[in-house]
Amino acid sequence: MYEQISHSLLNQILDELKPETRKRDLRHFYTRLGANFYAIHSLFHHLYGERDDFEQQMVRLVEVMASQYIKRSAALKDMDSAREKDHNWFLSQKWVGMALYTDGFAGDLNGLASKVGYFQELGINMVHVMPILKCPKGAGDGGYAVSDFRDVDERIGTLEDLRSLAGELRKRDILLTLDVVVNHTSDEHEWAQRARAGEQTCQDYYYIFDNRDVPDMFEETMPEIFPETAPGNFTYDESMGKWVMTVFNNYQWDLNYSNPTVFIEMLDIILFWANQGADIVRLDAVAFLWKKIATTCQNEREAHLILQLMKDCCQVTAPGVLFIAEAIVAPVEITKYFGEDAVIAKECEIAYNATFMALLWDAVATKNAKLLNQGIRSLPDKLNRATWLNYVRCHDDIGLGFDDADIEQAGYDPNSHRRFLVDWFTGAYDDSPARGQPFGVNDKTGDARISGSLASLAGLESALESGDPAAIQRSVDLILLLHSLIMSFGGIPLLYYGDELGTVNDYDYINDISKADDSRWMHRPRIDWQLAERRHRHGTVQQQIFDGLRKMIAVRKTIPAFADYNNRELLDTGNPHLFTFMRSNPFMDNDNVLVVGNFDSSPQSLTLSELGPLGGIEYSQMKDLYSGESPRLFKDQLVIPPYRFYWLSDQAAS
Repeated sequence: MYEQISHSLLNQILDELKPETRKRDLRHFYTRLGANFYAIHSLFHHLYGERDDFEQQMVRLVEVMASQYIKRSAALKDMDSAREKDHNWFLSQKWVGMALYTDGFAGDLNGLASKVGYFQELGINMVHVMPILKCPKGAGDGGYAVSDFRDVDERIGTLEDLRSLAGELRKRDILLTLDVVVNHTSDEHEWAQRARAGEQTCQDYYYIFDNRDVPDMFEETMPEIFPETAPGNFTYDESMGKWVMTVFNNYQWDLNYSNPTVFIEMLDIILFWANQGADIVRLDAVAFLWKKIATTCQNEREAHLILQLMKDCCQVTAPGVLFIAEAIVAPVEITKYFGEDAVIAKECEIAYNATFMALLWDAVATKNAKLLNQGIRSLPDKLNRATWLNYVRCHDDIGLGFDDADIEQAGYDPNSHRRFLVDWFTGAYDDSPARGQPFGVNDKTGDARISGSLASLAGLESALESGDPAAIQRSVDLILLLHSLIMSFGGIPLLYYGDELGTVNDYDYINDISKADDSRWMHRPRIDWQLAERRHRHGTVQQQIFDGLRKMIAVRKTIPAFADYNNRELLDTGNPHLFTFMRSNPFMDNDNVLVVGNFDSSPQSLTLSELGPLGGIEYSQMKDLYSGESPRLFKDQLVIPPYRFYWLSDQAAS
């Protein structure tokens, strides 16, 4: 009955489309719209069906999808068709990404285009260009406070520069990832300015209240995101004389998705950037999309429905485009952003594996993998047609959002263990070589997070200052160990720019008044390209790390078992210092890879026969696919040197 109603409405909507739209060749669009319309109508009705203007809003929604389909280039439509035929294309082991700030990496978009050869040299074929949209100077939150969703910041370049970059990347089979900040706008955005001017339509785009009554009700259960720099979740706007919800910063106004006009506007923006050449759209702060009194205003069911609706609409207009969920939430919540379907990702095909990242850093500090093993075992299974972004560092801080039950299972007290980790990585702990700084310290709860570059947190900065060759080598080995695990775990490994060169903390940020209170800027570097040339000089730190990663990436791409088809089995070795798992080739029997990483500063041994049959791997014929060497064995005992890893197989890499 309901399907009949939705299709009757679809026919009505198609009759009401603008004449210039109906005249276009929309055969593929109509086919996809028909296939997805029942889901689109059901979701839209669930969210907005009580409104008197529901049908008019549905017409507007379809108009937006059709309009952006018409604007989509023939080349992008051909790409859509190819990816529809090979719908698991992004699960391949061939993809390796890098996230970067354009200005820090290359100055502007034209400079970035000139560095495409650098990506190819390293083996990168997915580039995440961090936010490039217009934002205010001094109140831009690293690009996440957007003042114009449809234009590039003039400090970075122009829309034409971006389209040129997208074309250069496409020629080389390099995917382009762009950000759309879906949760909030800058207070300098046109909508906010019109709201300040008293325009009710635009005030309805946000959560705006005449007094503190409702904000105080929200505050009873809402946590603070940045308690040091932005306490509370509401800001009083003097020009309006009203309170605005500002969860992240006082200059970032939260969008009100209970208003369907907001949803349609943001969908139009997502499709706009898909049409500029984005292969992947990173949706920022998706956990916060729906606000509800008496909740934390995170991970609400309606937030998931909004993402499902965005995905279904995108499937109609630009089905070759993937979504990344930027949801840095509790482990039990993360996998929900793939969707609830048993197989197919109905929300976002890709999500950040923040849990894995944080657990890796725990293993670095403790020199054991107890919590890492426990935490991964507790991570819910992902959908078959979805994948992780696995990363060691990113532009953001390191949160310690492990599950307390997992910390206790690993033998630690949750509060004291988190304090130990903050002390370790900020150098407050005796004998720690790390050079990080605390971030987001909450004096009320004692919680804190950690800032710092990969190299500095791994001890390379302090080792270089001391000039100790052994300490330098340990840090280099640790950096390669961490990357070996994100390369082999299952998903798309995402490098962070500068890490491939061992870039240490940049302390110049404290001289910029707009950045001095935010320690995350210490790990948002400007690449010194003269220093980067040292990657060509044998024996330098830059050469060891760059060439190690380049080789790792090249080998990864030859190992079918590293494709992501839920083909990983965590193994219990009985040795707390080792993180060990088996990857199996989803397309061929008896083609398996044993991955072993040693987080200790001493050699560790592993008795292979105690692990079971190991997928038929012959011990005597095992080779490390990364080095090409046979590991040291005594009978069935394997020795793993300090901070080393093995990718072991009895099959030659293809």
